[in-house]
Amino acid sequence: MKITSLQLNNFRNYKNASVSFCDGLNVLYGKNASGKTNMMESIYLCSIFHSPRTTKDKEMVLIGEKSAQITLTLQKKFRKHTINLQIDEKGKKKVLVDGIPLNRAGELFGVLGVVYFSPDEMKLVKESPQERRRFMDVGLSQQQRSYFYALQRYNKTLKQKNNLLKEWRGNRNIDDMLDVWDAGLAKEGAVIVKKRKEYVATLNDSAGKFHTAISGEKERLLLTYESSFEVTSEEDTEDVLYRAILKAREKDKELGYCTVGPHRDDIKIEINGKDSRKFASQGQQRTIALALKLGEVVIYKNELGETPVLLLDDVLSELDEGRQKLLLSMTEGFQTILTCTEFVLDLNKNAIRINDGTVIQQN
Repeated sequence: MKITSLQLNNFRNYKNASVSFCDGLNVLYGKNASGKTNMMESIYLCSIFHSPRTTKDKEMVLIGEKSAQITLTLQKKFRKHTINLQIDEKGKKKVLVDGIPLNRAGELFGVLGVVYFSPDEMKLVKESPQERRRFMDVGLSQQQRSYFYALQRYNKTLKQKNNLLKEWRGNRNIDDMLDVWDAGLAKEGAVIVKKRKEYVATLNDSAGKFHTAISGEKERLLLTYESSFEVTSEEDTEDVLYRAILKAREKDKELGYCTVGPHRDDIKIEINGKDSRKFASQGQQRTIALALKLGEVVIYKNELGETPVLLLDDVLSELDEGRQKLLLSMTEGFQTILTCTEFVLDLNKNAIRINDGTVIQQN
């Protein structure tokens, strides 16, 4: 899979811009705040339908304009696609694939696969479990729309249950109503937990190999899925989850929210036997996050038979020249789009200069 062209109209600081991408390495370079990350954001948006930087979509429309438009073309093994994404002044998004409007955001998953890494991704290691759950959910949703829809149904049911738990006092039918929500949570939650466990087990192998190489074979990465309930391989996950939710009911009623389920789960990340969520240095956090992202690329390729596009935003500045070369050697074989202020490594590349929202040079 590769992106062949990208056109931006009134997106962020771009009035009008067009750029072509090639196989292998593409480098977007220029001064800070010139628009490199904005271009990466537009690509991510055409894959995931949500920005990695903001929840206020209207911020992506150029100031003074009524709407923004992104047009992206890509080539897969057996066919081409054109993605057209529009954002109006209120932040409402509309997307067409090959000229056909999509009715649900989930329909966009699988059209363009991307793996995105930026300095902010380091929070994946040491910040809240929510970041690690998001990492799993984005990776799995791109590979399996069925997972995305199960996650949507679970989150909707969870929200309804939590609203009920906040306002239940005096409601004599509370347990009957909770029975309905709990059955739905157990059904969809079992799907989510099973898929996540499989994903983390596979990621442990693929990311572990990258981590060993990046760390100079000095560190061993171990990933384990941590669940809010215990289930053995012989047990039915849905049944065990339902009983765990039921057991926590009185506690949940006191607290006003649901305490058991995949929305409480996490990935345990260990380096040489130590919990990296507590003890990893900044350098180790960076190495772990990079390894996880590269492992995600491998899983995507093995699952779908297509290589996703790797988006590396301002990554090289934090690495010495030796690790820069090592990282870029690991990206061979699939399309990579990289941003930096300057690029001095002697490598074949498609160099694209960005200056204040304008593409002013392309080699």
